[in-house]
Amino acid sequence: MKKDDNTPDPVDVYVGRRLRLRREILRLSQEQVANAIGVTFQQIQKYEQGRNRVSASRLYDICHVLNIHMTYLFQGLNTDVVLRQRNDREEPALLQKTGVDFDGACYMEQTETLELVRSFWRIPNPKARQELLELIQLLGRNSST
Repeated sequence: MKKDDNTPDPVDVYVGRRLRLRREILRLSQEQVANAIGVTFQQIQKYEQGRNRVSASRLYDICHVLNIHMTYLFQGLNTDVVLRQRNDREEPALLQKTGVDFDGACYMEQTETLELVRSFWRIPNPKARQELLELIQLLGRNSST
C-alpha cells in the first residue's frame, strides 16, 4: 500500500463526516462541542475533515456529547471503497475530490436533507406527512425513468 502522509485515511474522513452530520443535526457549533470535551474548535474542524485522527478516549467523549453510540460513526462504511482508496494512493485525497459516497451517505450530509427532515417532522398531521412521503417517492420514481 502506497501511503502519502498528507492524505487523510478514508476511515478518518468518513468518521469525521458522521461527526459533523450529528453535530449539525443537534444544531451544535464546533465551539460548543470543543468546549464540552476540552479542545479547540479548530481541533473539531480537523476531526470533521479527517485531517487529524481521533483517539479512542476523545471519540468516547465526543460520542457522549453528541449522544450517540460509537457504532453510529461507522454505519454505512463500505469496506470495499476504503480498501480501494487505501490501495490507490497515486491519486491524493481521491475520496475528497470525487465525493465518493459510502452507500448513499453523502445525501445525509447535505444541508437540504437536514432541513427537509426537520421540516417534515414539524408537520403536525400524520396523514399529511404520509401523503407528502408518497408524493416524494412518486416524484423520485418519475425522475429516474
